[in-house]
Amino acid sequence: MSGLNFPITTNRLVLRPFERSDVPLVARYHTLPSVQRYLARPTRYAEDVAGAVEVMRNQIGLQRPGDVLTLAMQRKGDQAVLGHVSLKWSDATAGQGELLFCIDPAHAGNGFLTESLTAMLNLSFDHFRIHRIFVRCDGRNHHSAKLMQKLGMRLEAHYREHALFQGEWDEELHFAILDREWQASSKVRPLPLRERVA
Repeated sequence: MSGLNFPITTNRLVLRPFERSDVPLVARYHTLPSVQRYLARPTRYAEDVAGAVEVMRNQIGLQRPGDVLTLAMQRKGDQAVLGHVSLKWSDATAGQGELLFCIDPAHAGNGFLTESLTAMLNLSFDHFRIHRIFVRCDGRNHHSAKLMQKLGMRLEAHYREHALFQGEWDEELHFAILDREWQASSKVRPLPLRERVA
């Protein structure tokens, strides 16, 4: 599952691997309380953010199940890092992958996640030949749930108070889409971008 070259470009974004110099850009959104609740690993301090960026810097390909590909969402015009998107290869036998994402709230609602997740779905199905992609999101995160539906994903499960997360009961929604469903939806509706893998 290798052979991928970067960057991947969309209409307004460049999706590229993280660099050490991205730490201050990531800190602008990673340390916000509204973002913290959705991160598996807290990054409250500068050294935490540097550690998180170092982990993401090394997530540049999918060689075996458990591997993660994480790309910075960089706006073309001003080079601002708006967030990141990740693809985790979760199961080789069943061809399963998981998408994860995080965006600076200051840039939410402008279609940047739609662009980047569309590119990642294309990459998942066309390049990596994954059979099924799923996304988990907090049950209270209505914007993410609407975005998954906009992308053609179906709600497959709603887990109520299934775990304690950072001191609160977690409500988790699971969305998914199959490769053939994505390909069919791509033909009947125009996608919001055409990405280029350079």
